[in-house]
Amino acid sequence: MASPKKDGGFLTQDQREKLRIAVQNAETLSLASPRSPTGGSTSALLQQYEQQMLEQKRAAAAASAAGAGRGGGGGGGGGTKHVRRTHSGKTIKVKKGEVVRVLLTPRVSRSECNLVPPCIQISDLLSLIADGAGGKGTWGKLIDTDADACLDRNDPNYDSGEEPYELVEAPVSTPLEVYKRSVVPIIEEYFSNGDVKLAASDLKELGYDDFHRYFVKKLVSMAMDRHDKEKEMASVLLSSLYGNVISSAQIRLGFVLLLEAVDDLAVDIPDVVDVLALFIARAVVDDILPPAFLSKAKLNLSESSKGLQVVQIAEKSYLSAPHHAELIERRWGGSTHITVEEVKKRIADLLKEYIKNGDTAEACRCIRELAVPFFHHEVVKRALTLGMESPAAEALIVKLLKEASEECLISSSQMMKGFARVAECLDDLILDIPSAKSEFQLLVSKAISEGWLDSSYVHSGANGSVEDDEHEKLARYKREAVSIIHEYFLSDDTTEVIRSLKELGYPEYNPIFVKKLITIALDRKNREKEMASVLLSSLSMELFSTEDIAKGFIMLLESAEDTALDILDASDELGLFLARAVIDDVLAPLNLDEISSKLPPDCSGAETLNMARSLASARHAGERLLRCWGGGTGWAVEDAKDKITKLLEEYESGGDVGEACNCIRELDMPFFNHEVVKKALVMAMEKKNERTLSLLQECFGEGIITINQMTKGFSRVRDGLEDLALDIPDAKEKFLSYMEHAKKGGWLLPSFAAA
Repeated sequence: MASPKKDGGFLTQDQREKLRIAVQNAETLSLASPRSPTGGSTSALLQQYEQQMLEQKRAAAAASAAGAGRGGGGGGGGGTKHVRRTHSGKTIKVKKGEVVRVLLTPRVSRSECNLVPPCIQISDLLSLIADGAGGKGTWGKLIDTDADACLDRNDPNYDSGEEPYELVEAPVSTPLEVYKRSVVPIIEEYFSNGDVKLAASDLKELGYDDFHRYFVKKLVSMAMDRHDKEKEMASVLLSSLYGNVISSAQIRLGFVLLLEAVDDLAVDIPDVVDVLALFIARAVVDDILPPAFLSKAKLNLSESSKGLQVVQIAEKSYLSAPHHAELIERRWGGSTHITVEEVKKRIADLLKEYIKNGDTAEACRCIRELAVPFFHHEVVKRALTLGMESPAAEALIVKLLKEASEECLISSSQMMKGFARVAECLDDLILDIPSAKSEFQLLVSKAISEGWLDSSYVHSGANGSVEDDEHEKLARYKREAVSIIHEYFLSDDTTEVIRSLKELGYPEYNPIFVKKLITIALDRKNREKEMASVLLSSLSMELFSTEDIAKGFIMLLESAEDTALDILDASDELGLFLARAVIDDVLAPLNLDEISSKLPPDCSGAETLNMARSLASARHAGERLLRCWGGGTGWAVEDAKDKITKLLEEYESGGDVGEACNCIRELDMPFFNHEVVKKALVMAMEKKNERTLSLLQECFGEGIITINQMTKGFSRVRDGLEDLALDIPDAKEKFLSYMEHAKKGGWLLPSFAAA
C-alpha cells in the first residue's frame, strides 16, 4: 500500500479544510437536535479526531517499516487489509479487531457530517451500510426507506415534484367528439352576444367542415329548449352561415339528424314536434332548405316516428298557409334584440328619471342609446301622457320633445305617430285625467306653433275617422305588396308584377312598394337582390316615376338603423342597391344629391348614400355593379357591348336571323338587352337599312327581349338624339318612324312618347 500523504494521512489539505467546515456546521445542528443527549462540544470531538489521526500515522509508519524488514512480504494474517471505498463516498480502513474509522469525503452532505460518528465499530458500520440506520445522538437514518412514509403537504419545504407519479388511463378523444365539445361554447357565446360574424369566424377556425351537420343539430336543439329570442337567433345564424361556412348538404343532413332524434328530444322538450316543424319551415322560407327536402325526408321516416309528424306539420300547417313566409319570419318576433316590453320599460324609466333631474341632454342620450328609432312614437306617447298627468312636468316634457325634434333624434313621422296614438286613447285617459282632451289640444297647438310637430297634423273627430280609413287602406296595400313580391321571387315574372300593381291601384303608395321590395330582398340571397334590381329597372320604364323610386330610397335610408337591427349588412347592401339604380338608369346621379338634401341631419343613411356615390363613380363601376350579386356571366360591360356590336354587324351584312337570336340569348344578360335595342336602332339610322328592326321584332316575338327592355332601349336613343343629329342629320325623323313601326308591331308600349 502506498505510504500516507504527508499533509494529512488519508485526506488532502483541501479535504481536511472542508471537513473542518462541515464539522463546525454540524455543531450548530447538534445544538438544535432534539435527539442529541447534550449540546456536546464538537470542538473536543475534533481534537479527539486529530489525536487519533496522529496515532494512526505513527502506526502506519511502524507497519511500513516492519514490512520492509521482512522483505516486503505479502500481507500477513495480522497485516492491514486493503482500503475499500463505499458507494456513498466513505473511505473505510478495516483491520481485524480494530475500531473502524469512517472518513468523510467532500461528497458527503452537510447533514451526514453530523449523523455519522467519526469512530464506529465494524458491526455498527455494516448495519449502517445495510439499512442506513443512525445511532444514539443522531438524526436517524441517512436514507428513509420506510415504504409507509409520505410527503407532508403542509411542510414549508414541500415540493410537488417529489410526489410519486401515477399513470392514469384516459380515453383517446376522436375528432368528432372534440368537435361536438367545441361547438357548445360557440353556441352559448352567440346566444349571449348575438355576434354572427364572431360565431362564423370561430366555426371556420374549428375546421372539420364535414362535421357541420352536428353543429346544425346542436344549435337547433339548444335553441328549442330556450326562449323565442334564441330560436330567432338560431334561424338568423343558420341563414347567415349558409353557403359561406356551412354547405347546403351539411344543413340538410343536420335537419335529417334532428328528425331522427325527435323521439329522444321529446323527453326534455314536450313541444319539440311543433317547434322543429317551425324551424324546418323557416329554413325553407329562408332558402337554406329546398322544398323538396320535405318529400324526400318522408321516404326515410317510419310512419310511427315523431319525425314524420314534424314534416307533416311543417308542410300542411306552416308552408301551405296564405302569406306563410311573412307569418313564419315573424313567428318568433323577427328580431334578435330586446323585446318590445323591455323597450317600453326602459322608456318609462328614463322619462321618470328625466322628470326628477330635468337633464334634457342626458334624456336625449338615453333615447339615442335605445337604438330603436322606429319605436320613438312610444317615447312621444308616454311623454305626452306624463305631461297631462302632472301639470308640473308639462314644461319639462315639452322641452324634451322639442329638443329631440331639433336634434333630429325623433323624426317628424315618429312625432306625428306618437301624437296620433295619444289621440286614439283620449277616451280612456279621460277616466284618469278629466281635462285630458283640452290639455292635449293645448299641447298640439304649442307643438305646431314651435315647429316640432308638422302642421299637417290636425286632430278632430271627423279627421280621425279619415285617418283610420287611410291607415286601413295603407295596411291592405302593404299586405298585397308583400304577397306580390314573394310571388315574383318564385316566378321571376316582371310582367305579372306590373299587371298586379295596376290592378291594385294606389299609385301614391309606389314609394312604399319600392321600400318593401328592397327590404325583403336585403334579407334574402343574392338571387333575390339581383331580381329586385331588375324589377326596379322594369318598373321605372313602365309604371313608377323617378320621384317614386327616389322617395322609396329616402324611406329606406331614414329607417336604415331600424333595418340594421335585423340585417347586419343592410347599410352596405343598400348602398349597392342605390349605386346599381344609377348604373341601370333608374336614378340619375343628380337624384342622389336630391335624396341627400331630404335626409335629416346626422342620419345614418347619409353614410350609405356617400358609399353609393363612391361605388357609382368608381372606375369600371358598371362592370362591378352589374355583377355585384352574380348577375349575367361575369363578362365586362365593354366586352358585352363589343359582342353585341359584332353580332349586329354580322346580321346586317346578311346573317341569319335565327343565328342572331341565338347569339343574343347566349349573352345571358336579359337585363342588358336594352343595349341591343339601342345599338340596333343607331345602326339602322347609320346604315340606312331597317333590317335590324326585323331582328328586334323577332327577338320580341321569341321572348328574348321584353317590352320593358325594348322601351328602355328606345328611351336611351331618344335621350341621345341631339348628339346623334351631329352625325345623322335626319336622326329624329328616322327615330319617329322606327317608333311608329314598333308600336304597330306591338313590341313598344303605345304610351311611349317621342319627347
